[in-house]
Amino acid sequence: MHLSQYRTSSGSIQVVARDGSEAYEVKSELSLYDLAMRALEEGLGLRDLVLSLGLNGAVNLEVLAAEGRLLPPVTHADPAHLHLTGTGLTHLGSASTRASMHAKKPEDETDSMKMFRMGVEGGKPGNGAAGVQPEWFYKGTGAALVAPGAPLVSPPFALDGGEEPEIAGIYVIAPDGAPVRLGFALANEFSDHVTERQNYLYLAHSKLRPCAIGPELLVGELPQSVEGTSRIRRGEEVIFEKPFLSGEANMSHTIANLEHHHFKYDIFRQPGDVHVHMFGTATLSFADGVQPRDGDVFEIEAAAFGLPLRNPLSFDPLGKAEPMTEVRPL
Repeated sequence: MHLSQYRTSSGSIQVVARDGSEAYEVKSELSLYDLAMRALEEGLGLRDLVLSLGLNGAVNLEVLAAEGRLLPPVTHADPAHLHLTGTGLTHLGSASTRASMHAKKPEDETDSMKMFRMGVEGGKPGNGAAGVQPEWFYKGTGAALVAPGAPLVSPPFALDGGEEPEIAGIYVIAPDGAPVRLGFALANEFSDHVTERQNYLYLAHSKLRPCAIGPELLVGELPQSVEGTSRIRRGEEVIFEKPFLSGEANMSHTIANLEHHHFKYDIFRQPGDVHVHMFGTATLSFADGVQPRDGDVFEIEAAAFGLPLRNPLSFDPLGKAEPMTEVRPL
């Protein structure tokens, strides 16, 4: 089953379910977040709750996308209680691009390559114990979550604005503090790779950008291998197109290991919170020398996730002076 959300003409949120080719409104006025909390309360799976509520008339998700009415598949009424995080160097082949950014000499083994090697050697433990911890990064709260079709805005001080096609796990924290996965969604973990390339310690800065997920949430387990395509459209022209691979068959860590090393921290197990945790990628247009421009459209698609994720880039010109942020004493 795939679940998505759109904004109705009255301004409310409507959940849509697709269990095949047709999409239908769920017979409920609850958001997907509220449905998830209700499922926890009633001891039901999310799919079972949706089916028990029933479905209304069919909707056309592509039309809703064209009208700009699609929402992220999960939101929180208070964006401060939605956390955007992720892991890097988790995919086979993901280390070479990162290492090339930071190696002083071709023969140097960078910290990125060391971290990747640690994942290959210990990211998939077979004894049920925790494996080696991955690289981890923070992107922000729900205030940085962009709807499908909405612009990904690169701030005036940015040096670059580039896509990262990824899979994200979507979670809510149950009343007892246990993390519960709702499903998986496509993600564009939008980053500033030029800033990151200056110094590895700037990675944290480079990740503090908006991101997009969706449009559809895949309920259930992630396929072992996910095959997708990442492209950039400039007007009528496709200026970049490349396949990407995800799923555990193409990763150096298990999903369970990545989840453990995020949710092992008490601060990330606060009841009622939402977590969007991105699992990394090995495909970047930046690695091929592509420089996205204002108005370019990022497009990420994979058959398992239904509708593609599309977002235009809104980017201030490079070289603009960085404005000072005034801090006013009280």
